[in-house]
Amino acid sequence: MRAPIGHFDHATPAPGCLDELTRPVADAVRAWRGSVPADQIVYVETDPEWADTATFVEHYGRELLEQSANCVVVAGKRGGETMLAACVVLSTTRVDVNGAVRRQLGARKASFASMDTATGESSMEYGGITPIGLPADWPVLVDPAVVDLPYVLVGSGRRRGKLLVPGKAFAEIPGAVVLEGLGVA
Repeated sequence: MRAPIGHFDHATPAPGCLDELTRPVADAVRAWRGSVPADQIVYVETDPEWADTATFVEHYGRELLEQSANCVVVAGKRGGETMLAACVVLSTTRVDVNGAVRRQLGARKASFASMDTATGESSMEYGGITPIGLPADWPVLVDPAVVDLPYVLVGSGRRRGKLLVPGKAFAEIPGAVVLEGLGVA
């Protein structure tokens, strides 16, 4: 199949290549329920050597710079309790951790989770964390600009490979909250 965005050698509907995904991502694809059919979520093979953004877009398509999202794990703290959340913003923006995220989580303090926490709690590889398949009790905060795109490139749970996901599907991920002002320039 041809990838809906970018120039990838191999593109496969995610339900047809579950063994390429981490267990939580594969489980989420298997259980997917939403207006966007699971087979519209596409897995593409990528080379980890080309993971640097400039190299990645040069190899797989310059248009991907404007069609890529980052998924970062944030820890919100209040009264000795810590809550983890995922934030999904376009790769051309940054997450407003101390404003939008802190307020949404009702946290006194919010910061990026450590690499060990992010990978250990998500069961995904650092640099490949995706909002699809995260723990059910995590809020998934999504910037509206992500939802508005026809397709978005995001991690697949592993550093090798990415998912191409219809933007509106991000609003249907369990625990998703579309949050105005999440991504800032």
